[in-house]
Amino acid sequence: MIAEADMAQSPESFLPLSNLALHVLIALAEGPSHGYAIIKDVESRTGGRLNIRSGALYSMIQRLHEDGLVENAPPPHEETDPRRKYYCITTLGRQVAALEADRLRDMIEAAQTRQLVPDRGAH
Repeated sequence: MIAEADMAQSPESFLPLSNLALHVLIALAEGPSHGYAIIKDVESRTGGRLNIRSGALYSMIQRLHEDGLVENAPPPHEETDPRRKYYCITTLGRQVAALEADRLRDMIEAAQTRQLVPDRGAH
């Protein structure tokens, strides 16, 4: 039997992720970033379909930090604004994001099998 403390650190125990949590982890997968840059990354990747409010973002970052999926990062040497806080994804965060991406891919494949969405690979 798995102890409760060990279960809390199991990547599978974090699934499913919320849409916002996954977007934050994806944004941080490229490297450390600050909140405004995360918001802009998500807006760019979603074509503006997801517009994150700063309060929601920082609440999510706090939760991801408490769960050990993100951590504080030092600012880059060229950073001139001392108010900006930088964050980076942890090893556990990468594992969780990868598992969530696999889970979503499996769902899309099932939807394609049932002809709910087109298979973009078949032209």
